Amino acid sequence: MMRTSWFSLSYLVKNHRETVAAAACAVLLLVGWLALQFAAGDATRGGWQLFGLCLLPLAYIIGGYGSAVEGLTTLWEERELDVDLLMIVAALGAAGLGWWKQEHELIIDGAVLILIFAISGALEGYAMARTERSIRSLMSLTPDLARSIVSGMEREISIDRLQVGDILLVKPGELIPTDAIVMSGASTINQAAITGESLPVEKSIGDEVFGGTINGNGALTLKVHQPPASSLIQRIIMLVQQAQTETPASQAFIERFERGYAKLIVILGILFATLPPFLWGWDWETTIYRALIFLVVASPCALMAAIMPTLLSGIANGARQGILFKGGGTLEAIGQVKAVAFDKTGTLTTGKLAVVEIIPIEQTNPQTILQLAAAIESSSEHPIGRAIVRAVQEQNLAVNTATEITAIPGLGITGMLSELKISVGKTQLMSDPVRVKIATHQALIDNLAATGKTIVWVVSNEQLCGAIALADTVRPEAVELVRRLKQMGIEQVMLTGDRSQSANSIAKQLGITQVHAELLPEDKVNLIKQLQAKYQNVAMVGDGINDAPALAAANIGIAMGVAGSDVALETADIVLMTDSLDKLEQAIKLGRRTQRIIKQNITFALSFIVVLLISNFMGGINMPLGVFGHEGSTVLVTLSGLRLLR
Repeated sequence: MMRTSWFSLSYLVKNHRETVAAAACAVLLLVGWLALQFAAGDATRGGWQLFGLCLLPLAYIIGGYGSAVEGLTTLWEERELDVDLLMIVAALGAAGLGWWKQEHELIIDGAVLILIFAISGALEGYAMARTERSIRSLMSLTPDLARSIVSGMEREISIDRLQVGDILLVKPGELIPTDAIVMSGASTINQAAITGESLPVEKSIGDEVFGGTINGNGALTLKVHQPPASSLIQRIIMLVQQAQTETPASQAFIERFERGYAKLIVILGILFATLPPFLWGWDWETTIYRALIFLVVASPCALMAAIMPTLLSGIANGARQGILFKGGGTLEAIGQVKAVAFDKTGTLTTGKLAVVEIIPIEQTNPQTILQLAAAIESSSEHPIGRAIVRAVQEQNLAVNTATEITAIPGLGITGMLSELKISVGKTQLMSDPVRVKIATHQALIDNLAATGKTIVWVVSNEQLCGAIALADTVRPEAVELVRRLKQMGIEQVMLTGDRSQSANSIAKQLGITQVHAELLPEDKVNLIKQLQAKYQNVAMVGDGINDAPALAAANIGIAMGVAGSDVALETADIVLMTDSLDKLEQAIKLGRRTQRIIKQNITFALSFIVVLLISNFMGGINMPLGVFGHEGSTVLVTLSGLRLLR
């Protein structure tokens, strides 16, 4: 039992050091204050007074140790002053004055200042902590081992030991270990997560396949043509690392402001402690007293509280709405977004093929065409086959069972339905007479292709029954979202690895005018940088692995929760947990409201500091009143920030 308790305490101290320090400081401060109150006015209780005065220095040390170390380190290594050191100086000044004048309330006031800053640091640590698992998630997309063929024998080898020229075997359903060239075999490859293509791609001899993509229904023999470290997925990892290590301009500005403010307060404090006796004839006791009050009331606790409680409240509000903000800065930044770049597949669209049109030719009943195709495709695992079967099920149509089913990789599928030979697939699958018939419908083919649709022909005993058009469909809420974002003055751009015809078709349905198609992950990153140069603050919305570098490079990366890959979710700054695009508008509105409240809080905090400084200069406040005003303004600003919880 003791071992378990010790382990739990060690875990808390190791993983929640700032919180434990703030809690210990609060307990010591409370007990010390109670001891001093109990001993007040009774000479026989001197032991309680001594006990209280021993606890308060511990509260100073435990609560202020981290800030003191950080402030002194910054002062020593960077020759810069920051708010951490300023707070410690103000607290120690109050304590020193309390010992000098034997006013224990001043020592309590200094400890309260330490406690407020300790709590603020702990909250900031929780709010700003971001996961570093994105690289590990990327690495998990490729297997640790590859199946190598050496002298006709299979053996497993570590990915990092692969060399150019190695021969690999990839069985159906397996992940492809690294970029390679197909030596033999044919299959469909699901590479949507890498390239953004909505349809699996047919691969055969001579074609390149990418590491991290999923092999379909055929076995492939591959030849490694470049080192695994140069593969597409490894380049994605490198891009994510580079983008995540860049320091945002807003963060750099905050750090400069904090240090500049601390320098100004210290300089003014020194002047306040030395000049009044010569300029206005103040005595030295009054001068030092006023200088220490100046350090207390000028400490920017209210200014710091103007931001973090507001951001924390906004994060909690977003979580209730299914919007996960991975940091307070993210919530603030989303309100400043001027342009949004959307991935197409799985973001603006459902990411699933669906039957969108049936074109009768020699068979006049569209339902019959669909039933014939479904009879052949009912046992198929191909995405086109599954879409056709799903369409039949949605229409509650009866489907007969076909026999002698044969799948021809890259072309289509055939089978027998009673005495009818049914063929479903590309033009190349059909006999010469049927091809001639298909050629007479070239205008139909061109029109469907121009709108990004995939066409499969349905033939029954050499009769060209008709064609089935399939496409990735637009999310129901996407059209309205695009319209509302335009009303908010936000520019919208589509970035996709899919074909131009498909991308332009989807963009036309949505009303998006800027479209960039057939992009690799590095192309998306370059376009994000171009958008940043034009619009400054750019958000990227995506769901696939191929979106991860762009999500990291954008000012704000937004991932779709349900559809998104692990790496996209880990790399993004915001996750729409309910997988609904409607949440994007809510996130932007919440960010804009957060900005308004922060500006109000900053204005109030600075104004109150100015009032306290003037009052101190005019001799209108003493140390307790100064601390009360300082802490009261902090509480008011904090409560203002909590409005976002509603």
